[in-house]
Amino acid sequence: MFQFTNGLRDSRRSFLAASATSIAGLPLGFSAATAAESAVGRTGRQGSAKSTILFFLCGGASHLDSWDLKPKAPAEYRGPFSPIATSAPGVMLSEHLPLLAKQAHHLAVVNSVAGTVNTNDHHAGYYHNLTGHVPDQSFRTLGNNRTPFPDDWPFMGTVVAAKRKPHPSLPNAISLPHKPSEAPYTRPGQFAGRLGVENNPLYLRGNLEKPLSFTAPSLQLQEGIDGSRLSARRELLGEIDNCRRGLDQFTTTRTWSRHQERAMSLLASSNTTQAFDVSREPESVRHRYGNDVNAMSLLLARRLVEAEVPFITVFWKENKSKFAKKCNSAGGWDTHGNNFNCLKDNLLPTFDRGFSALIEDLHERGLLDQTLLMVTSEMGRKPKIGDPRSGGVKGAGRDHWTHCLTDLLVGGGIRGGQTFGSSDRFGGYPSDKPVKPADVTKTVYHAMGIHDLEAFDRNGRPYNLLPEGSAIAELF
Repeated sequence: MFQFTNGLRDSRRSFLAASATSIAGLPLGFSAATAAESAVGRTGRQGSAKSTILFFLCGGASHLDSWDLKPKAPAEYRGPFSPIATSAPGVMLSEHLPLLAKQAHHLAVVNSVAGTVNTNDHHAGYYHNLTGHVPDQSFRTLGNNRTPFPDDWPFMGTVVAAKRKPHPSLPNAISLPHKPSEAPYTRPGQFAGRLGVENNPLYLRGNLEKPLSFTAPSLQLQEGIDGSRLSARRELLGEIDNCRRGLDQFTTTRTWSRHQERAMSLLASSNTTQAFDVSREPESVRHRYGNDVNAMSLLLARRLVEAEVPFITVFWKENKSKFAKKCNSAGGWDTHGNNFNCLKDNLLPTFDRGFSALIEDLHERGLLDQTLLMVTSEMGRKPKIGDPRSGGVKGAGRDHWTHCLTDLLVGGGIRGGQTFGSSDRFGGYPSDKPVKPADVTKTVYHAMGIHDLEAFDRNGRPYNLLPEGSAIAELF
């Protein structure tokens, strides 16, 4: 169930802190034409998405053992998993994804994403695949200390949020069930950056032990504050704003006021608690998704689609205490050791159940064509088995590999039952129809009907939010 907890301590700051980056960014404007939902603006095949759910597999999912298997490669590359038949003849999936195989006629499998970054690491991989922009030199010089900067290129979800009309009662971008990664190593690329903090996602926090419980740390009511006191406080803040209006000459002050009003609206809205409360779902539906926090996050994402939130991101929540030692990782998809058992026993079955349920659920509710689903990760895994960090070949791990990964796209006008592009015979590099994260990001914008990517810097000068890349029209 959704909860507000532990105090509304300075509501103006609390909503501003939804990103919890401790960065004082500046909002950068849009023209009147782009403030509203963008028109299609070009001919050809179009997407039909009103909402996007991005499912990000934190750690770096092994494309070679999931959706880009190489059964004819030498044993030191291919691993023990076999492909299985799916509901779409052109789509090949791992034997450990039997439920998703039944939904393959909805899938577009993009096996040729060239996500190379100069550091081959998580921070840069996040940034590249979440923004579509190639990481700059600071990622190489700072390494894990390259935390989010206020002038970073914006996360694709915040671009969608800024380009769509404001939702009447909820934020346009919501991320859950955590904010990767553990401080101070917060991953860049998941925030609005130069678009300004007012476009940052609202973060909901999930709980490994209580998967039905989601909290919003940035929207917290103090003990003893009920609805009437909240209303009175809102009126008082309004009076303060009236007195201060003559001093409202700085962009940051206006941003502060917008956050204050947004926080109060969310706290006062019954729609907020209803949309976030997965315990309202029938037990049979919850059981179909699975009973873990990642499954319930996908179910909550479906509820947010029904509430017409434009962009929802589910960041896979790692279980460090349970799987870190087994997989030589932080408990997610970063399988430096014991790659195959971790995938077979834990990661793939959980993903298979939850994601296949999401597709099936949206389809049965008539929402799949207007909802784009995307699965990606910050990287793939190295083709040759064996990672020095886990004892080499005997450790049966796969190291980082940003040079090739697979993205899955479903719904939102995407034609299902297809595989787009391919990697080489080892799965190391794209070979046929190579694309880059910029192309995939532009494909998301295309599916959402967003083609005007103009924004303005603090001096009023126009710039393009993503000049690189083109939407992959063949997918539609």
